[in-house]
Amino acid sequence: MTEDDIIAIRSLISSPKKIVVVPHKNPDGDAMGSCLGLYHYLKKHEQEVTVIAPNDYPEFLKWMPADDLSLKYELEKDHSDQLIKEADIIFTLDFNALNRVGDMEQFLTESSAIKIMIDHHQEPADYATYMYSDVQMSSTCEMVYNFITWMGDQSLIDENIATCLYTGMMTDTGSFRFPSTTSETHRVVAYLIEQGANHSEIYNNVFDTNSFDRMQLLGRALNNLKVKPEYRTAFITLSQEELNQYNYKKGDTEGFVNYALSIENIAFAAIFIEDKGNDIIKISLRSKGTFSVNAFAREHFNGGGHINAAGGRSELSLEATVEKFISILPNYLKALNNA
Repeated sequence: MTEDDIIAIRSLISSPKKIVVVPHKNPDGDAMGSCLGLYHYLKKHEQEVTVIAPNDYPEFLKWMPADDLSLKYELEKDHSDQLIKEADIIFTLDFNALNRVGDMEQFLTESSAIKIMIDHHQEPADYATYMYSDVQMSSTCEMVYNFITWMGDQSLIDENIATCLYTGMMTDTGSFRFPSTTSETHRVVAYLIEQGANHSEIYNNVFDTNSFDRMQLLGRALNNLKVKPEYRTAFITLSQEELNQYNYKKGDTEGFVNYALSIENIAFAAIFIEDKGNDIIKISLRSKGTFSVNAFAREHFNGGGHINAAGGRSELSLEATVEKFISILPNYLKALNNA
């Protein structure tokens, strides 16, 4: 984002506008944290702002300030379409292409609103009037912090903004342990804590509220864990029947793939989750070191993301998807051994 872009955006928000803020489909902590953090900031500029998520998201994210004011497009389509149609500005956060918003794509594409992208995923599409894209950043929430600072408004960051941004930074960095976490990330976090983000409470809200069913599902996932030591790879499968057995709710499998990655000498981990409602297999991929799961997901499973964290999907059966995955691994033997 250039200095001219910053000046132009400052001018845009210097007077009241109708603004819509959008995360990607199946929003995670970084997506909702960045959207809600930006929401609170724009409200301080007396903007008319609405956060519209493409669909619902896990309960462990619904405690953030003003979450109850956000809309879910799949549940409130007509109202959401009207807000998008009337919007002067649309912020798209934590995604790099409009096909990441599911059924919202058509209305966003057709909208004449000024679009502003803030995102840290690789290979961004060219749809935004103003684009802040940086794949080196730890999270979109850290980028929203930078954006607010560039606007000359760091002093406007209060407890609500700090809480939302801290949440996304914490979740997208794996509690600040992923390689994307930098010294600057920690400086931003320190400032957010100083402004009122309660780090221990935020962690508890996100990670320490587990149902008995979720713990049982985790046990099943770990029982299904398989290791391919010759490829430094581990993977987990969960069938629709197993999800149903433990009363699966959205977000219940969050973080499961990291258990596979934590095994000694494993550099590549995957989880395959059957979704019979959409007739797909949802795939989450994680890696250590230099092995790019972003490239792997793009090449083989219609997905993408970051070097060490990505997702994809398969329209094959669960068994066929796993067979395909295993058959591909020999092609990456050298890369996995060198990761």
